[in-house]
Amino acid sequence: MSVQSDKWIIEMARDKNMISPFEDKQVRGNKISFGVSSYGYDARVSDEFKIFTNVNSEIVDPKNFKSSNFITKNSSECIIPPNSFVLARTVEYFKIPKNVLVICLGKSTYARCGIIVNVTPLEPGWEGHVTLEFSNTTPLPAKIYANEGVAQFIFIKGNEDPLVSYADRNGKYQGQKGVTLPKI
Repeated sequence: MSVQSDKWIIEMARDKNMISPFEDKQVRGNKISFGVSSYGYDARVSDEFKIFTNVNSEIVDPKNFKSSNFITKNSSECIIPPNSFVLARTVEYFKIPKNVLVICLGKSTYARCGIIVNVTPLEPGWEGHVTLEFSNTTPLPAKIYANEGVAQFIFIKGNEDPLVSYADRNGKYQGQKGVTLPKI
């Protein structure tokens, strides 16, 4: 196994449409950076947010998840309530090759503000918009910005294809287009 460089990421994005839309260089300016980095890709968060609310005093149950636990907001920024979380999705649509596993890590700019980004690995053969979870670990409201960088994706290429990819087993989150809530 080996971590893939920026050259490999650019080649796969151009030739195999692995990431779309795709930025072949790091974009900064007055934004939190996004685009290709040395050994990864910094993805952006879209303007679609699902903000957790406890207004109905529901139990969060992954086997019986109720969409009423969230309010949906489309905006250029999102305020995460104290000690709460928000679901969102990447701007980018990913198509992961069968011999690649992708690990996601939050960006340090948000981590230094107490905002943790959680994403499970993108499995070989998976494709879709990535659903992101932002946890506000602080006792204060916290802000995230749409269309700016939020997480770095690291691409690990295996020495051989797995026996069964995510696509082969018809994974339940295959091809997701928006913020996707838990499924069983």
